[in-house]
Amino acid sequence: MVLGQMQRRQFITLLGGAAAAWPLAARGQQPTTPVIGFLNGSSAGEYSHLVAAFREGLNEIGYVEGRNVEIEYRWAENNYDQLPALASDLVRRSVAVIAANSPAALPAKRATTTIPIVFVTAVDPVEAGLVASLNRPGGNLTGVTQLGGTLGPKRLELLHEVVPTATVIALLVNPTNPVLAEPQSRDGEAAARTLGLKLHVLHASSERDFDTVFATLVRLRASALVVAEEGLFNRQREQLAVLAARHRVPTIYPWREGALAGGLMSYGVNLRDAYRIVGIYTGRILKGEKPAELAVQRAVKVELILNLKAVKALGLTFALPLLGRADEVIE
Repeated sequence: MVLGQMQRRQFITLLGGAAAAWPLAARGQQPTTPVIGFLNGSSAGEYSHLVAAFREGLNEIGYVEGRNVEIEYRWAENNYDQLPALASDLVRRSVAVIAANSPAALPAKRATTTIPIVFVTAVDPVEAGLVASLNRPGGNLTGVTQLGGTLGPKRLELLHEVVPTATVIALLVNPTNPVLAEPQSRDGEAAARTLGLKLHVLHASSERDFDTVFATLVRLRASALVVAEEGLFNRQREQLAVLAARHRVPTIYPWREGALAGGLMSYGVNLRDAYRIVGIYTGRILKGEKPAELAVQRAVKVELILNLKAVKALGLTFALPLLGRADEVIE
């Protein structure tokens, strides 16, 4: 009788210990929530609508921020020299994937050869050294290209179409972002030669440089301005539009927001669509696909936006064929 009671007590003790251990074992087997690193050379306020598009792409694959995925944001606030440190921080954080914009893509690549990276860039990613080829990227990078090499010359052509008397035109780039500035300058100069135009490449690395840019533009007798793809210029688009109107300089921008801010016209990729694709690719990689086998996507939704108020203020007109090609006309 005593022996039976002791055996029962031992059994209950063992059972209780096992029950206490089960939750610990179960917790150890539960998958951890993946963390995405979002690395960007600009600022959170400037990119809020694009972050929303990125989340939309993630949602399409079944990932919702705060529910089954977390996102660590790192913003350089247009201080591109901070990007290597920010990229290294995400690597130390052991994020599952890094999503990076043009100026952030190369620093991210230099920071890791193992963590997958999904980029969005306005230049040829093969020429920039991001991937081996568009169809078979190889390595740990893939993403979206905005066809910047073809769109820059087209902007110059469109601006010349609206201002046919202009023989001297300026191109604005940011020299602290050579990944974009160098190919944009080279392609712009080649396109200008084809059109028989003189192109002056002007530099601005902060909004403090804009007054000098327009003073130089006037001194050089440049009759029009092409604004290149660059986060700084997008963030300061209203300031650029005000200066262009004050100096009566017809200006074309790479994004719809430039025309909405008062610019003459814009021609470029729909950035929301590009960031949605980056979100989709990020989600696919989280599900197990390899970046080396995901072909770099070309963002093909290109928009021409014309501003009627701006063209009238400059004493110019949009020809009917150009108006017919426009995706949107701002009145």
